[in-house]
Amino acid sequence: MIGILGGTFDPIHHGHLRLALEMFEGLALDEVRLVPARQPPHRGYPIARAEDRRAMLEAAVAATPGLQVDARELTRAGPSYTVDTLASLRTEFPERPLCLIVGMDAFRELETWHQWQGLSELAHIVIARRPGAPMPESGKPAELLRERLTENPAVLRGTQAGRTILQNVPPLDITATRIRSLLAAGRNPRYLLPDAVLDVIHERGLYLVSS
Repeated sequence: MIGILGGTFDPIHHGHLRLALEMFEGLALDEVRLVPARQPPHRGYPIARAEDRRAMLEAAVAATPGLQVDARELTRAGPSYTVDTLASLRTEFPERPLCLIVGMDAFRELETWHQWQGLSELAHIVIARRPGAPMPESGKPAELLRERLTENPAVLRGTQAGRTILQNVPPLDITATRIRSLLAAGRNPRYLLPDAVLDVIHERGLYLVSS
């Protein structure tokens, strides 16, 4: 099974990495692909350039078996729609289960995603739930939970797509915005992100002005 975790990763930090590792181990995935977005549909362009974000990601996962960088969105023109990425992966891996990893907040807004109905046709949806995060009570996300929810990760291996599962994850209050603010202010963000990523930031002079 292949896990897919998208984001801007601007920069990648321990919150992203811990989530990826929790999913890798908790669902017995074969790998988790971290997919940096070139042009996120729901927000402005990232601060760091695509090549810099890719370099930070590669530095972050270099020593962690099971985690890898998938840069297909960085080389694709136009908005980085998740459904297009899943379709591309499905063509590449027609028989393997795909697991799209999303946070609870993102899942609650699923109906705002481009061609969101196609997501479950291409992948399982894995919802990372932090303590206290409210469940959707109405609308299509709630419907997906009622109709497609499984509590057994092994069920995901039985088909390539179509199921939904909740995975509890520990809270890590780390944000890329906070890291960029610290760097812009000349402060040290160490322990919020891997040292290897911080080395790339310093070598390339990233985030030197407040965003």
